[in-house]
Amino acid sequence: MDDDTLATLEHENMLATVLAFSGSVDGALVRNEGGVAILSTLIPVRLFNQVLISGPDATDAGLREAVGALRARTDRHVVSLRDGADDRFLPLIAELGLVRIVETPWMPGMAMWPLGPAGTTPVPEGHEIRRVTDPAGVTDHLTAAAEGFGMPAEWLHAMEGALDDPRVRVYVGYTEGVPVTAGLGMVTGRTIGIYNIATVPAARQRGYGAAMTMRIIDDAAAEGCDVAILQASDMGRPIYERLGFRSVVDYYGYADPATIDAA
Repeated sequence: MDDDTLATLEHENMLATVLAFSGSVDGALVRNEGGVAILSTLIPVRLFNQVLISGPDATDAGLREAVGALRARTDRHVVSLRDGADDRFLPLIAELGLVRIVETPWMPGMAMWPLGPAGTTPVPEGHEIRRVTDPAGVTDHLTAAAEGFGMPAEWLHAMEGALDDPRVRVYVGYTEGVPVTAGLGMVTGRTIGIYNIATVPAARQRGYGAAMTMRIIDDAAAEGCDVAILQASDMGRPIYERLGFRSVVDYYGYADPATIDAA
């Protein structure tokens, strides 16, 4: 499978995920029409307040309107454009006065295909990964994810309703019965998206994140998925590359200059 196809699958899965989770937040503005997707939760993190190009029918007018709607709600916003695929909108971005939040891609999209045999990444001794559906397990997932990401737990609890989506798989990693890692899978067609991989600071550097990632992939492969995608952080990218992921698309983020120092 070529990188263009993988990039398309990555983008479809990411869009489905951010729209589902943002749409579960009370008071959120979520819309996907005319090839432009807007999501604004008012949670003060750019990831949860962004505009993306969702289809080939996107126009300058549609993007301009979406940016205006986002600006009216929060200054913690970002327009995420794919390098190459969305370059036709760069003149409008400049006209609107938006600039890159960082010079490097702020959200590299990565993919793995084909998926390898199950069980190739061992779970560290004393650590157990569970797929959870019960309220206590979901609470453990949100608690570990919030601590791992260093954000208030109420921000993640605001999106808890999306965990009931039948496309979503929720995981927790336990050490001595304590939830220390979180992971989440989102299935769209043949693709499993990997999200919410987080480890609490006291339990890092033990291979828990890699084991969680591969457990989600293994389970999805057993269900028929043959592509895995994710968006990497600077911390996680080397780990994912060692697991077999490669970059297939780069997202550059654009925002108002006065807000660049915001989260």
